[in-house]
Formats: sequence, C-alpha cells, structure tokens
Amino acid sequence: MKRTWIRGMLAACLLAGAAGATLPATAASADPNKVLRYIFIAPETGFDPAISRDLYSAHVVQSVFETLFSYDYLARPAKLVPLTAAELPEVSEDGKTYTIKLRKGIFFQPDPAFGSKKRELTMADYVYSYKRLFDPKLASPHTWLLENKVVGLDELAEQAKKTGKFDYDAPVAGFELIDKYTLRIRLKQPDFNLGMALAHEPTSAVAREVVEKYRDAMGQVMANPVGTGPYTLTEWVRGAKMVLTAYPDYRGYTWDWKAGTDPEDADIVAKLKGKRMPQIGRVEIYVMVEDQSRWLAFQNDEVDLFQLEGPLAPRALDNGKLKPELAKKGVYMSRIIDPEISYYYWNMKDPVTGGLSKEKIALRRAIAMAHNVEEEIKIVWNGEAVALQYPIPPGVVGHDPDYRSTIQYDPKAANALLDKFGYKKGSDGYRNTPEGKPFTIRYSARADSNGQAQSEIWKKTFDSIGLRMVGDRRPFPELLKAEKQCQLMTRTNPWIADYPDGDNFMQLFYGPNIGQNNNGCVAIPEYDKLYAETQKLKPGPERDALYHKMARIMEVNSAQRIGYARYRNMLAQPRVIGFKKHPILHAEWMHIDVEPRK
Repeated sequence: MKRTWIRGMLAACLLAGAAGATLPATAASADPNKVLRYIFIAPETGFDPAISRDLYSAHVVQSVFETLFSYDYLARPAKLVPLTAAELPEVSEDGKTYTIKLRKGIFFQPDPAFGSKKRELTMADYVYSYKRLFDPKLASPHTWLLENKVVGLDELAEQAKKTGKFDYDAPVAGFELIDKYTLRIRLKQPDFNLGMALAHEPTSAVAREVVEKYRDAMGQVMANPVGTGPYTLTEWVRGAKMVLTAYPDYRGYTWDWKAGTDPEDADIVAKLKGKRMPQIGRVEIYVMVEDQSRWLAFQNDEVDLFQLEGPLAPRALDNGKLKPELAKKGVYMSRIIDPEISYYYWNMKDPVTGGLSKEKIALRRAIAMAHNVEEEIKIVWNGEAVALQYPIPPGVVGHDPDYRSTIQYDPKAANALLDKFGYKKGSDGYRNTPEGKPFTIRYSARADSNGQAQSEIWKKTFDSIGLRMVGDRRPFPELLKAEKQCQLMTRTNPWIADYPDGDNFMQLFYGPNIGQNNNGCVAIPEYDKLYAETQKLKPGPERDALYHKMARIMEVNSAQRIGYARYRNMLAQPRVIGFKKHPILHAEWMHIDVEPRK
C-alpha cells in the first residue's frame, strides 16, 4: 500500500466528513465532526453475526448489532453488564434456567426490509437469531455456544438435517417467550457461563425480515448488516475500507463507568463522566496489511488509533514503555497482555501429521520439542509476547500460572525420538516416513511480513530435525476458510477470548467443534468426555482439576503445543479521549471521545 494512496483515501474521507458537518447532532449526541480513523491489520470477511469469525469483522458486527449483555468498560477483570437486557439474568439455583428481561423501546435501524414501519426489537428476534446458529444450511461456526445446552434446540437441527429444511417457526421447549420482552431459557444441564455466551457477538439480534430479503444461497447476510446498535455501515470497500456512521435515533447512554484499580482510570472518568454516548459521529477503518504502511500513517497523523504489533515495537517502545519523543507529542499507549493463546496445531485428519498411532504422535511431539518459542517471540514479535505453558491464558478464569507443560524445547531429544520411531534420513539429509517414503510439511501463514517471519523461523525448526517444509502464505480470510474445512496441515493459530472463561479455550480442542473452532481437527475421546463433564461445573477447583487432566491428554497425544500470548499495544493520538483497551470488547469507540480535527 503506497503512502500517497493512503493519504488520498484519508483526505477524501475527511472531506466527506466535513461535507456532513451541517447535519444535526444525533439523538445520542454523536457529532459528525468527530471522526475516528482506525486500522485493521488484516482483511475482514463479512458482517453476518452467525458466520463471521475473525477479530476484524467482529469490530463492525459489535458496532452495528447488539447482544443482550456486554461488559463494563473499565472493570478488570471483565464484568458482565446488561446491554439490550433490562438487567442481568435471573439464574436458578441449579444453573439450568435463565430468565431474561429486555428493555422496551429499542428499534432496529431503518431498512427497506421493514417497509416504512419502525421495527421494535423483541425477544422473538433473539430466539430467531439463536436458532440461526443451528440451521445446517447456514453452517455457522458458532453453534458450539448453545450446542447440547438448550432443551429441544439440537433436536430441531437434527430434524432439519433429515428434511433438508430448518423450521424457524417450530417451537423449542428451551425457549419460552413469556411475553414480548421476557425470555426464559431452559437448559439440559447446568451452565453458569451462559450470560457470557450471550454477550458474544454471534448471539446478536438479527431481524428475520432482513435475512429473508438479503440472504445468499447459503442463507448468509454478510454484506447487509442491520441491527439495533450505535452505528450503521455506510461504506464498504472489501479488504480496504469501512465507514461506520452514528445511527441518529440510537438510544445512547450517559457515561458513568466507575474507576477500577488502574491509576489511569481516574483521568478517564474525569474526562468522560456525564457525557452522552456515543460522541463519535463517524469511524473510518482502513485495512493496512504491511507494518510500514501502518507506521507511516500513524506518524503522519493520518490515523488516530493504532495497534502496534511486535515487529514495529522498536519504533515506539523502549522496554515496554512509550519512547519520550512520542510521549512529548501527546501520543499515549494502552498496553495489555491479550487474553489469547497463539498455539501450534497439526491437522489430526492429515495423512502425514494426523492420527493417534505411536509413530504419528512421535512425529508431532518431535516437532513441538524442536521449536524454540522464546526465539520466535524475540525474532517475530520483538519480545512483545509472553511464553505460555497452559491452554488458558492470563486474565481468564481458570488460568494456572504454576502449570508446566511436559513438552519443552529440546531439539536433541526431538531428533532422537524421530530416530527411535523410524523416521530415518535419506541421502538428501531429510527424513522419510517409517515406510521409507519422502514427505513434506506444509506450514501456512498470513500473506504479510509477520507471516513471512513465522515461516522463516519454522523452516529453521524443521531443518533442525531434518524435516522438509514448504511455506504456504495466504490472505487471512482464505486461511480461516481453509482451516475450518480441515485443509491446512499446520499453522500458528491465535485465539483471543470471546468471553473471559477457560471454557472458551478448552473448547478449541473438543471433537464436536471440528468445523467451528477446532482448527487442528482433533478428536480424542478421553478429552471430549472430560470436556463434557466440565460443562456441568461452576468455575473452581473441581473444574480446574479436569482442565489439568485435559491439558495433559493433549500433551500426551501432541495434538498441539501452546505458544504464547501477545501484548496488545494500542497507540492513540492526543485528540483521542478516554481510550483504554478492553480485554473482550473490540469496538471501544462507543465509550470514548475524540476532538474534531482542525
């Protein structure tokens, strides 16, 4: 992306924002002169809450659509709060019944799908949206959120598989509509995390009229997002630019979050308390894949809010602190360890890397032992990550800082293991299968500078144990599509928390989630049985003990190796007011302010 092209795009959008300066302020006081310019480091895929599964699309989905619950902007650890719900759910003592009341008078953004009528949000819209996750034709990657939980919902999906048609009008015993604004959800077994699942954007309310008007042959509505949220998508150039405009009739709220323990909170409260939100009238998002393009755009004050990934860290940071020359300009930084795991998986369905035979386990274990995670953090991320041992990262309920994996860096032992299980080296110096056949590992990564660096360091790893490797670099959306279909062989896969509980990470390796979030396509019966048991437990020592057993099962079978959690360094220009990176929320612009550009 050329620097002149970036400037041209930004200038055009600033002119467009200026042209709307005479428009009246919105009902929620969003000022059209207040324009926030933001960057995606990888392309979006689309904006159907039931389908989108990448972090970048989620920013837009979270701006246009609304879930029943959300999170306190300042509370750490993350704290659940009502969004469209009138209050937090009423949960039965046994954890099997949730009663949720909806705020009255919430309306969808106007759209031709509604004719000329105002369309009020009701609980029936949430029931419809939850059912969509189970429509076999739609093939949502988010079915797991409610799978095997709601009484009668799985059975409705099974019936659709037999008949070839999902009956959205069929009653589901677990969804009891007491009235337009009250929903009682009955569960098959206790689930004390359901409130957090209903704060995750795939459970956003989608209007049936909109789906029926705009759906494609698969039933997806990726290009016509219509929700009840604070912003509408008014411009979209795929893989390049998105513009969000404040919805004039959005109900808004008065900023009144309470300061937490962080010293910066008091300053944020002083600047924002009492303001009607949202304040920002327009959000312009640009896709800039290359590090240098993003850095130049921020340096030239062409971007207001910017994620500083590891490769750029030396430009702005010194030992994790913002360099004095940037601080002097008024630039400030919000820095957290992301609630994520970047882990390495080997496709368990692949004929080379998959399977649970001893020699296949030995191959995966040797690769895992040969990889130097600390070196990857240093070279690829410039030290802007922390190595992990456990599948649940810091800041997430269930994390164990004292856990130590049985898989550690030991290339000498890795080579010995391959020798023992018959992976002998040929005349070219590379190993063959125990049957004497040559084979190659295909490592997939994003088609950007980070992906290139990851490919290079993994080539070094494979060379150290005599395995052939070829690089496979693809655009981010293509990677997501391929791994959902179990087509990738191996990849470094980042997973950031959908909600701040260990369940959100342990489900990554659950067999029935293949085709959803189980990107390594692993199915180990012993693991799956224990995971099902954890679903019945509250967070605590009993559940943690099962999580430990599950982590060991994964290590014994070497289905994956846990790598690291990255720092998220967000740099903000001086005009941005009150920004603090939230560990779960993506689109913080609902809760911040920005000074109009001169």
